This record gives sequence, structure tokens and C-alpha cells, in this order.
Amino acid sequence: MDLDAFEVGYDIPARLGQRIDEVVTPALIVDLDHFERNLRRMRDFIERTGLRLRAHAKTHKSADIALLQISEGGACGICCQKVSEAEALVRAGVRDILVSNEVWGEARIDRLARLAATARIIVCSDDIRSVHELNEAAQRHGSTLEVLVEIDCGAHRCGVEPGAAAVELARAVEKAPSLRFEGLQAYQGSLQHIEDPVERRRQATSAAQATRAVVEMLAVAGIECRTVGGAGTGSFAMDASLGVINELQCGSYIFMDAHYDRVEEEGGGRPGGMENSLFVFAGVMSTAIAGRPVCDAGLKAIAVDSGLPRVDRPGVSYLRASDEHGVLDDPDHVLDLGDWVRLVPGHCDPTCNLHDWYVTIRGERVEALWPVTARGKLF
Repeated sequence: MDLDAFEVGYDIPARLGQRIDEVVTPALIVDLDHFERNLRRMRDFIERTGLRLRAHAKTHKSADIALLQISEGGACGICCQKVSEAEALVRAGVRDILVSNEVWGEARIDRLARLAATARIIVCSDDIRSVHELNEAAQRHGSTLEVLVEIDCGAHRCGVEPGAAAVELARAVEKAPSLRFEGLQAYQGSLQHIEDPVERRRQATSAAQATRAVVEMLAVAGIECRTVGGAGTGSFAMDASLGVINELQCGSYIFMDAHYDRVEEEGGGRPGGMENSLFVFAGVMSTAIAGRPVCDAGLKAIAVDSGLPRVDRPGVSYLRASDEHGVLDDPDHVLDLGDWVRLVPGHCDPTCNLHDWYVTIRGERVEALWPVTARGKLF
């Protein structure tokens, strides 16, 4: 990111070349050495297996990261969850996007169809009414929208029942002149955080069986299924081994978080051998209570929905968060006023949406600043 265009005093947390201890806290930090190794691990995996990777940008909401995932990480394109996210990424140069979610309502569908005139746009559907609305909007804008029929393969969130309903929806898409049936969306989101690998494989196998049955039914109906999308950071190796998914939708693999620390791979270790590369850099703002220092990263800087952050310093833990404060447990009194700590978020995705910038570091120096391009893009 070229910062020369910004006025002096623009609200950025760091300057290029600064030491890490000069970064204004709380700040969102990416350790580039760890980040790049994660990119390479996933690229090597898809090359070995012959699968496609459509990396999920809902994790980072950053055009800089999305473009790196495509240019260096082997991704064929990007996923996002909302129309406004897709618009922000297209404006920044991403040209192949799956909105891996249902899009409803005239305003959103119209914007999506308009966007498809300038980039490849794929969207999910689990309702015949949305098929009609998507087709009408695409006809108005002279564009083509590609559609994945979403099936419920175990998450019980969105998606039609895997069976005849999915085939009928695919037929409706094929008949719509401004839509193109691309395949199935078979993401089983609840798999990602099942900590026990035996139970995770059991549920992954069940999801794969349901998905395979629909693929076979589509083949009998003469409907080509080019894409079977799904799999996330916690399940991609299992999903790949089951032989149904051909396009992975992993997102958190580039960062990992404290909850993924507890998701054990078959054979041990974190999924894919990935490393923590994302941290919230926090400063100690008070030591008035002995053994209970307070840092400046609370609920407005770090998400706690999947658990409290892990303090990346031996013997120190994070006890509780309020809006602007994080209370730490420091029984050995190793922290003093002005010291800093790295916090590994419990959940990386919503943490990223709390910040305007990624401060990327190499060793102990700031190498680049990346804006959180789609921060707050929620519709």
C-alpha cells in the first residue's frame, strides 16, 4: 500500500520501517514470515491433490491479501459473504468472486447483477424465488450470474435438502437464460471447530455421502456439475481425502486463531500445520493492581465470541475484556507500564472487521500497511 498519498497525520497505526515497539496500540499485526509459510503450505496442498482453492476473504476482508492468495497462493478466485464485500474487492482488482451465501432483496440482487457485468460473479441459491429474481436482474443489466445450488449437508443453516429438491433447483437455474448452473455449494461449517478428529471425520464423511448422492442424481438428470465447493480450514484435509469436493473454500488458514489451536489434525498438530500469523498488538496501560496489568485491547479491538485471546508471552493470560480494556493475569509481575504483548485472537474473522489496517512486520520492523478494504461491508 502506497502511503505517500495520505496527508500527514492520517490515522494510521504505524509507519514503514518503524520498529514494532513504535506501533501505536491496539493494532492488528500480520507476521509476514508466518503468513507466507501458510500461503505456501496451502498452495503445496492443492498442487499435490489437484484441487482448486477459492480462498475465503470473509476472514481478512483485504484486497491486498486476496490478490496475494491468487498471485502467490494458488487460489483460482475468492469467496466472500456479502454483495458489498464483493463490490469492494472488484473495485480493488479481484475479478473472480463467489458470494458463498444467499443474496435476497431487490437492492442487493440488482447490485450483484450489475457487478457481474465487470467480473465473474458466482452466487449461491437455495430457493426457486431467488433464482427468478437473480435471472431478472441479470437480464436488466445484460450480465450472466453463475449459480451454485446450496445443499444442507449437516450444518442446518442454509441449503435445500440433499436430494430431489436440489436437482429441481438446478434444473430451474439451467432454464433461466441469464443464469448458468455451475454446481453445488456443500460447505459444512460446523465441522471446522470440532476439536476431536475422530468426530470431525465422522461428520465429514456424512456430509460427503450426502453431497455425492446429489452429484450422482445430477449426472443421471444430465446436468453437468463443474464445481462442488466446500471445506474450510478445520476440515480441508479430511474433505479432500473423501473425494467429493473439488474446490476448497478455506479462509482462516492464512492467520489461524486461538480456537484453531485446539482443533487437532489427524496425527496431531494444527490443521495443515498452519501457524499463527495474526496478532493484536496491545500495550500495558495500567499496573495499579499488582499482578493484574491492564492492556488497551478490549472488545473494540478483539473478538471474544470463540473464547478469550491467548497472550503470546509465557506465564501471562487474558482474564476478561471490557470495551477498551483487557485485564491480564501476570503472577510473576513480568509486565510494566508501557510494555506490549501480542494477543492471538480467539476468532480471527470478526477481529479483523474491528480494524482499519493490517500492520505487516518482518522480524521487528514494519514492512507494509494493508487497509481492511471491506471493513464494515455487511449487506
